[in-house]
Amino acid sequence: MSSIKEYFSQVGQGLKSLATGMAVTGKEFVTPKVTEQYPENRATLDISDRFRAELTLKYDAEGRHKCIGCGICQMNCPNGTIQLTTKMVELPDGKKKRKLDKYMYDLGSCTFCMLCVTTCPQDALEFTNDFEQAVFTRDKLVKQLNYRPEVPDAPAPPKPATENNDNK
Repeated sequence: MSSIKEYFSQVGQGLKSLATGMAVTGKEFVTPKVTEQYPENRATLDISDRFRAELTLKYDAEGRHKCIGCGICQMNCPNGTIQLTTKMVELPDGKKKRKLDKYMYDLGSCTFCMLCVTTCPQDALEFTNDFEQAVFTRDKLVKQLNYRPEVPDAPAPPKPATENNDNK
């Protein structure tokens, strides 16, 4: 007698589960669809502030970054996306200090876990939400993040030549 009771109880639970699933499907069937017209709507595209797309160094107004080359971000990266190269420089007072030489970041193997940003003691890293990173070769996904000069008197990158239209 109990086996018949169990059978009909399980059939009832199955029908209830089926009705719940069909209700969810029915709601989605009548919900209006929204289609993004990308790339035509780039100017009005709303990207969440929390979206993580590319790691960058933060720079101040003078063009210097805060990274001290401690390597904590490199150690905490779960898959070796970050490679730091440092050099020892001698200060005017005779002391030696470690300086960041190259900060290499492989966007193609980044998992966007944000461990590097949260563990940086200098708050020198951040993720931008620039999501358009499509390239034809994986080599172009490896980027050097410290591309600006560290000191203000270092030579700036060359500016593009402009035509001089003074003599008419």
